Amino acid sequence: MTNLNDIKQKNPLIHCLTNIVVANFQANGLLALGASPIMADSIEEAAEVAAFSSAVLVNIGTLDPASVDAMIAAGKSANEHGKPLVLDPVGVGATAFRKRTVEKMLGELKVTLIRGNAAEIAAIAGVEWSSKGVDAGDGTANLDVAAQKVAKQYGCIVAVTGETDIVTDGVQLIRITGGHPLMSRVTGTGCLLSAVSAAFLAVGNDRPLEAVAESLAFYKKAGEIAAGEAKGPGDFEVQFLNALYTLNENTFANIKQTRIGEKVT
Repeated sequence: MTNLNDIKQKNPLIHCLTNIVVANFQANGLLALGASPIMADSIEEAAEVAAFSSAVLVNIGTLDPASVDAMIAAGKSANEHGKPLVLDPVGVGATAFRKRTVEKMLGELKVTLIRGNAAEIAAIAGVEWSSKGVDAGDGTANLDVAAQKVAKQYGCIVAVTGETDIVTDGVQLIRITGGHPLMSRVTGTGCLLSAVSAAFLAVGNDRPLEAVAESLAFYKKAGEIAAGEAKGPGDFEVQFLNALYTLNENTFANIKQTRIGEKVT
């Protein structure tokens, strides 16, 4: 099982090629967790930074052609140097450009984890789902089947996050409960989760399914703690960073026992 002390002691460097809306929140969240962020999205250095980082995150929230090239260069470098690679396909079903970009990435890169909401994973799986922009939307498709399909197709872990999270390697599937509705009222909480999962993978990539499940459980607990202290979305963000910072291994051990469901196939 992942030990939070491993993250705090090893201080993994997470290379985030991310979007302009969430970069600061991601950086502060990683620092609160005990990891180190680096945001290097220039094509001239993206591959070099990925090579010496502990894990790489690519987030397509605010795309342009130059950022796509840098993300692919960083992803190839991560693959070459054996570093975990996380893809956050923000709003992949919203536009043709986003869909083409994700298809290109998944065609050229070996991704360790795809972390997205229901609409994003459904779009990659090619199943019907109603969404608005980058929101999760709603639908009747079987998300278990969709997630397992994507995981098998691309040989990776898939995490579908929402009220109850699903994480699968295509065969085994784990559900994670908890969290709080305020988590969806602050922009970037999903994006930061992808970075947190990258940090967990950086110290637990020998067992990626479990590492991702633990990162989701940890994150949901942090949301609950923050909501208990917050009056609304404004101070929730502050309290959430505090929760990421103060959660300790003893508390986390209990979370792992009570929030992560049994593996099913």
